[in-house]
Amino acid sequence: MTTRNPSENRVLVLGAGELGECVLRKMSAMRDAGRVASVSVLLRPAATDSAQRTALLAQLSDLRVAVVETDLATASEEALASVFRPYDQIICCTGFVGGSGTQRKITAAVLKARVAHYIPWQFGVDYDVVGRCSGQDVWDEQLDVRDMLRAQNDVRWTIVSTGMFMSFVVLPAFGLVDVERGVVHALGNPDFALTVTTPEDIGRLTAQIAVSRPSFDDQVVHVAGDTFTYRELASTLAAELGRPFSVECWEVPQLKADAAAHPDDTMRKYRLSFARKDGVAWPKDGTFNAKAGIPVTGLATWLRAWRASGFDQA
Repeated sequence: MTTRNPSENRVLVLGAGELGECVLRKMSAMRDAGRVASVSVLLRPAATDSAQRTALLAQLSDLRVAVVETDLATASEEALASVFRPYDQIICCTGFVGGSGTQRKITAAVLKARVAHYIPWQFGVDYDVVGRCSGQDVWDEQLDVRDMLRAQNDVRWTIVSTGMFMSFVVLPAFGLVDVERGVVHALGNPDFALTVTTPEDIGRLTAQIAVSRPSFDDQVVHVAGDTFTYRELASTLAAELGRPFSVECWEVPQLKADAAAHPDDTMRKYRLSFARKDGVAWPKDGTFNAKAGIPVTGLATWLRAWRASGFDQA
């Protein structure tokens, strides 16, 4: 198929949440630098006006981002294909908010629209390595999306593997770190590792990858803000917060029993899914950002800013 020069691409970003906002800012900068033709965003129609919606629309207007309104969860595959068809590149930043099957439907619509290039919502672990039956249902759907993309030749695609969002390290609901007690809960084994990246860095790196076509077409590209073991996490927390942190291991049988006893608890499923020695971490020196010499935020730097903001006292 004919591939446009990236500077001529009309880009549609799906979603303007935490990651979508970061991608939109960086893609808008790429547009201003003449590296893409235009940037639009797809938002779910608002049921009512709100201060938050008004602020978002004002922000998008300042960035000169055009707004398209469609509900990804309820729109049909054909309807989505019609929305997608005018664009050359689609970057999906919606996460799993649309419910089971939404990412498959979005991907099917992208393929039906024959969009030139697609960056799907795969901003997480290396699902090829993890495989199916990880304990987290939505991860299996991520593999379905990869299968769909690899089974065709009309749409070029790039998957960006980022690891966990950096903030999840200290997210109370996830439970990886008990800041008050000074405890790191190692998932599976204290020597298992995690890769983490901030949304801001994911936005910068994704934008750079998006405008580098066709260098990364039909590839899985790994990025990383940092990679560390649970023991190293405890040491970094101790150094940055100025007090000791111990390591307690949540072993796989315990995590399986906990997830089975609370089948509707997504965070318990995530704990089980991350309790593995492969697929959820990769060496930082082999990543796109390291090879390209692009600076990113590491864990210690992020914790320093987090502490300075007073969040460690919350």
